[in-house]
Amino acid sequence: MEIPKNKKIYFASDNHLGAPTDEASKPREKKFVRWLDTIKEDAAAIFLLGDLFDFWFEYKHVVPKGFVRTLGKLAEISDSGIPIYFFVGNHDLWMNNYFEKELNIPVYHQPKEFTFNNKVFLIGHGDGLGPGDKGYKRMKKVFIHPFSKWLYRWLHPDIGVPLAKHLSVKNKLISGDEDAKFLGEDKEWLAIYAKRKLTQKHYDYFVFGHRHLPMEINVGKNASYFNLGDWINYYTYGVFDGEKFEVKTFD
Repeated sequence: MEIPKNKKIYFASDNHLGAPTDEASKPREKKFVRWLDTIKEDAAAIFLLGDLFDFWFEYKHVVPKGFVRTLGKLAEISDSGIPIYFFVGNHDLWMNNYFEKELNIPVYHQPKEFTFNNKVFLIGHGDGLGPGDKGYKRMKKVFIHPFSKWLYRWLHPDIGVPLAKHLSVKNKLISGDEDAKFLGEDKEWLAIYAKRKLTQKHYDYFVFGHRHLPMEINVGKNASYFNLGDWINYYTYGVFDGEKFEVKTFD
């Protein structure tokens, strides 16, 4: 993709809408919608890198209620012709085709490579990548197994949704709250993952979420790993203007 002159590509991650409660997250949702309104003026594309919701599950005919401001704004932007790409996170990994059918937003379950102005990006949420995190990796295999999803659908939404919301907030293994601190450049496992990927192919930028910490780490010659932070404590986002990538704060 060639970015048109005076256009930019925007990235955001880890809104966790609905946490710790729907009411408590509403001011954050409104701020996120203001950000979307701001960037739509010069956005060539928008990437949402997961955990937009603190919990999301698509039944055959039902999705969790709420988030209408965000969903409506995404629909408006998508309908205007600005492409939006969504990567599932560990909190909304049970996403299927609702975004694709209703909002015309493609959904990715694995990191994906994109090239913008001859700069090669590897983009994803970031959960389960790199060394360590073995407990979560085992749990994720159970969560994404088709039998687990089939079994969960037998719970009535009035039971299944509140139960999952409770576990999403309380279970630190799921939320990642326990390790939301900088580990050091040599121990950040997404940086380690990026360095390993560079042995196979060159990437200019690795862009991930999940860690809830805005950061930039040089991982090789002309190669950088960026983490987008979150929309809980930092309100940070990524922007690529066709030449360089930056993480900025939305006030």
